Amino acid sequence: MDDLYPSRREPTPSLLPRHDPVVHGRWAPGAPLSDEQTRFYDTNGYLVLENVFDPAEIALLQSGSMDLLANPAGLDRETIITERGSDEVRSIFAIHAQNELLGRLAADSRIAGVARFLLDDDVYIHQSRLNYKPGFDGKEFYWHSDFETWHVEDGMPRMRALSMSILLAENTANNGPLMVIPGSHRKYLTCVGETPENHYRSSLKKQEYGVPDREMLTALASDHGIVAPTGKAGTVVLFDCNTMHGSNGNITPFPRSNAFFVFNAKANSLVEPFGPKSRRPDFIADRAFTTVDIVKGPLVRRERAA
Repeated sequence: MDDLYPSRREPTPSLLPRHDPVVHGRWAPGAPLSDEQTRFYDTNGYLVLENVFDPAEIALLQSGSMDLLANPAGLDRETIITERGSDEVRSIFAIHAQNELLGRLAADSRIAGVARFLLDDDVYIHQSRLNYKPGFDGKEFYWHSDFETWHVEDGMPRMRALSMSILLAENTANNGPLMVIPGSHRKYLTCVGETPENHYRSSLKKQEYGVPDREMLTALASDHGIVAPTGKAGTVVLFDCNTMHGSNGNITPFPRSNAFFVFNAKANSLVEPFGPKSRRPDFIADRAFTTVDIVKGPLVRRERAA
């Protein structure tokens, strides 16, 4: 397969054209987003949806996420990523496959339906995780385009994927919220440095390859600015796979956490990586995927059989 988005090959970075649309579907009445929301996403590469989940659903999700953090014994140990140099949990991957409630959340029409509309295809979960950023000690996530990594290290062919972050605690301007460079998704910023084998073992704690050049990043930020979408628990922030984003550390007393789902179009399923020869594990980049069966209705706690 031709590599339309080569990266980590040249000694200097460059801005390449984007060969794919941002919104793959065509808006029509009855779409899960308004025409205005669709156009905003197309232009800016991100969108904030407020009050998507009601207080009872939020409480249920908060309880379920804290249970995973407090009782990790039933989880695949490889999917639990700690902060570099400590046992503090940074992320838990493959949450849709390891927790019934979060699997139901991933299939919810309020998020999966939006993904299917924007990508104009059946969708599957390329990656899912819970991200924790505790008060005082929550570490940063450095600037990056997800697609650059997914393309080089996982073999995602085209820009036909998006991420959804469901806020499980209030994100303010102070506690390390997501930051995005609006409009950055329109160009592809290549990175330098040959990717080491099994890079994921360190990159999930701190990414050192596939990070943008500072001069190019400065130019992007100068041209487009930086925004930090914030919101109360239950807010959904979605962004295009190629949107440049990151987050600061959290030195406030107020923790934040989010459930994070990457939806990929079925037609855009992974091929062999365009960089290193070895594949990353399925809990990071699912190859044996199941198409999402979209479900409508409220999130409820299911009682276990006696």
